[in-house]
Amino acid sequence: MNFKNNTITYKNIVAFASIVFFSTQTQAKTPYLALKSTVDPIKNEAVQQTITGTVTDSDGVLLPGASVMVQGTSIGTTTDFDGNFSIDANPGDVLEVSYVGFETTIIEVTQETKYSIQLAANTSELDEVLVVGYGTQKKSDLTGAVSSVVAEEFNKGVVNNPGNLLQGKVSGLNVTNTSGEPGAGQDIIIRGVGTLRSGTSPLYVVDGFVLDNSGNGLATNPLNFINTQDIESINVLKDASAAAIYGSRAANGVVVITTKKGKAGRTQMNFSASTAISSIANKIDVFSAEEFRTIVPQIGGSLSDNGANTDWQDELTRTAITNNINFSMSGGSANTSYFASIGVDDQEGIINKSDLKRYSARANVTQKGWDDRLKIDLNLTATRTENTRPNIGTMVSNMLSLNPTTPAYTNGEPTVFGTGINPLIIENIYGDFSNNNRMIANIAPSLEFVDHLTYKLNLGVDYSTTDRDVQYIPYAADPDYAQGSINTSFTTNRNTLVENTLTYNNVFGDHGLTLLAGHSYQKFYIHDKGFYFENFPNNGIEPRYQLEAARGENATQYSNAVSNELQSFFGRVNYTYQDKYLVTATLRSDGSTKFGENNRYATFPSLALGWNIFKEDFMADSGINNLKLRASWGKSGNQEIPAKQTRLSYGESFADNDIYPLNDGITTREGYDYGLVFARTANPDLQWEETTQTNIGLDFGFLDYKLSGSVDYFLKETNDVLLYFSTQDPIDEVGYKWQNIPDMKIKNSGIEVALDYQSDRTRDFSFNIGGNISYIKNEITDSPFTIVTTGTASGAGQTGATINGYMNNQPIGNFFLREFTGIGADGFSTYTDLNGDGQIDDSDRISAGSAVPDILYAFYLKFKYKNFDLGLNFNGVSGNEIYNHTRMSLFNKTQISNSLNTTDQAIAYPNEDPSNTNTVSTRYLENGAFLRLNNATFAYSLNPQVIGMDKWLDNVRLSVTGQNLFIITDYTGFDPELNTGSSSDSKSYGIDYYTYPKARTVVFGLNVSF
Repeated sequence: MNFKNNTITYKNIVAFASIVFFSTQTQAKTPYLALKSTVDPIKNEAVQQTITGTVTDSDGVLLPGASVMVQGTSIGTTTDFDGNFSIDANPGDVLEVSYVGFETTIIEVTQETKYSIQLAANTSELDEVLVVGYGTQKKSDLTGAVSSVVAEEFNKGVVNNPGNLLQGKVSGLNVTNTSGEPGAGQDIIIRGVGTLRSGTSPLYVVDGFVLDNSGNGLATNPLNFINTQDIESINVLKDASAAAIYGSRAANGVVVITTKKGKAGRTQMNFSASTAISSIANKIDVFSAEEFRTIVPQIGGSLSDNGANTDWQDELTRTAITNNINFSMSGGSANTSYFASIGVDDQEGIINKSDLKRYSARANVTQKGWDDRLKIDLNLTATRTENTRPNIGTMVSNMLSLNPTTPAYTNGEPTVFGTGINPLIIENIYGDFSNNNRMIANIAPSLEFVDHLTYKLNLGVDYSTTDRDVQYIPYAADPDYAQGSINTSFTTNRNTLVENTLTYNNVFGDHGLTLLAGHSYQKFYIHDKGFYFENFPNNGIEPRYQLEAARGENATQYSNAVSNELQSFFGRVNYTYQDKYLVTATLRSDGSTKFGENNRYATFPSLALGWNIFKEDFMADSGINNLKLRASWGKSGNQEIPAKQTRLSYGESFADNDIYPLNDGITTREGYDYGLVFARTANPDLQWEETTQTNIGLDFGFLDYKLSGSVDYFLKETNDVLLYFSTQDPIDEVGYKWQNIPDMKIKNSGIEVALDYQSDRTRDFSFNIGGNISYIKNEITDSPFTIVTTGTASGAGQTGATINGYMNNQPIGNFFLREFTGIGADGFSTYTDLNGDGQIDDSDRISAGSAVPDILYAFYLKFKYKNFDLGLNFNGVSGNEIYNHTRMSLFNKTQISNSLNTTDQAIAYPNEDPSNTNTVSTRYLENGAFLRLNNATFAYSLNPQVIGMDKWLDNVRLSVTGQNLFIITDYTGFDPELNTGSSSDSKSYGIDYYTYPKARTVVFGLNVSF
């Protein structure tokens, strides 16, 4: 590496940033200078005068918040709550007046000083520009299935990552939080599960930078780094036409996140603060102390009555407080614009000692020059995330099963149990602490060097470091915890991107043409290292602060590094004729180091057609504002497998006589050297998964766009499915490796419907109602396996038992279980003898339903009256099952007979023998359907004039938001939205195993604009 040149590059970047910063500061001061300007005696210009007026719609209804700008300057203002404005301008200046939903109007200033301005309703909603892959498109020109959600429509409340913003907002998109833990991981699935592996997440693109889906060492969601208040819009690319430009990583769909940018005009500042109060939303109805004292003797159990009345769910959970503060400022001139923000998010979890803190900063700067031919976008975000986690499985298990007659505290200290350990003590001696520092920076200069032809360079880096300590402080009173231990890990992620694109954009009479050609190179580097120490002195110092004091002999250490590269060539053609007939063709070729030499590159094409029917002459008097037919076909890929799987690898072994007997004088086995064995055999033919998707859609709009919506039918099929399974080759010494499964297919087909009705927003009272519903059929065909196990059971006598997996002609997440039929006369469980051989074994298992819902739906209601507004967002799923592993492990008669708590499910069968085993079966399978009031917000926008602060403030908004206010479901666990089952290389769904409970939250918010 040429370090000299590298240094010069960094200096140039610093110099550029400095110029932009000072330019921004100068532009921010411009409005104040302009307001003070008067006659220039040399030029003898007219004296600047104060212009006043009102802005209304065509019916004379006043429009508060309309923007009034002096064109070509940064001087601007907004109308007050009565539609009035005041601005300083010269005769001859041009005022540009705009308002959401209305056409922008241009007014030339004369000698008059008072104006009444009427705005016409905007009937060209289809001119809205959406961010798609490597560019933008007018909504009317889209041929693919793209759903767009803007900031005003996001879910409100305590939201840690973009997935929660979208829950219920996009048809065909299923967002499932794996638990109620702050910042919990998510399963985000677009149009059904299309792969067997754990890499089911869509591709995320933030301001043109493609993120890596790999984890970053945190136990929680890696997307928590994004401050959601910085996001302007999120576009979901669902079909192959929209997503194929990202080729090899677009099989699961693409989520394009655009953060806020500055706009020309006076500096806008925004301050927001909120406080949230959270508590457990649904306690499980275990027995109270009095019920416990009655029931244990009734069933013949041995009652251990310790004289107390303890609700362990109350003891181990808390009323949690979350505080959020954000400040942003934006503005600019005709050539420079900027947006900058800082934020602090401090969230407590409802289980004790559970916290997530995030500190974030962002700067987005755009600089133009050379008559707007040169444009430079600079985006920089830096975050620090601090996560503290309790021993979740232990806490949840204990809060449900501990004897309620045992006191939580004795003499003000956690009670010391005779056997076992008080979870309140575990709270104090256990800690899981992780700190993540992440920076994403990209700079994208573009130059229109000849008319209509623009070159763009996109350089970016995503750099992340995480350190994590999982420790037990020595606790002498319990031999299992007397030594203390620590497991420390360090993770470094580096993702670098270089992209070059050429775009030609021109209109020739009735013809519109956009050509895109590009090259992309991306490199991913992940480095992990760590160690484990035990046996620390019990001196009051945490193990993480005295590593040198460890005295144990079982110390271990590890390190590994992975480097992957992806090179791509891509092109796209967009053609329109008379804005009626639309064609989009895309081709991308990707090469990945994850695959073997024989199949390193793959090509992904797509073709889409669109017809704007409403623009035809025969539709002129129809009253239809929008009617567009879309059809697309295309291919995309999936490369989300571990690195190096095609390469030959060796390792040392001392097992199974893997030794070198080179010395006849050695008489013991320990004297031999380690043997060299295969860790992995070469597999140069391994290739990409390939997903082919067909989509037919119809977009429509009526009543001046008050009623709008879309209907889509899609068919998605994945071939060359990748899975880690046995080679079934007696010569292959490894036995298991990643392979493509011949002929196996994963099919998803479905229908999506979205509807929205918006009343006249200029009235005192207005409303907006809408929703979406999706039906998705999922099926695996031509599978050579009886079942590929994904979810398995855990616990004594249960570990490894299959719960669900992939089966031929069944949906993904299919539960494969014995069918429970009741309790026999002998007091033990009975099951269906499926094959009639008189034996109950694995051959008697049935397909008992899927963990993945086939119906997703959501609807919303928004009401506004003058300065008050109310918004309600509901979402739900149907057609899925949940395996209640917590119930299988804890809610059984054995528990209660041993003086451990449980629920009345354990005594549902009076004749059940307390020694009856809790075998994996349909006894613990439950309906997972639900309808949830996701969030509800009631807000009031205060007129600053009322408090005499209209000179300093533009708007003051007070709000109250409720999250997870109620849920309708038959599921008996904490919450039906979950997935905490165990899985390895394959993806598990719909298993509830000691899941962190969901919270019910009330958020009080303040937002001030000035």
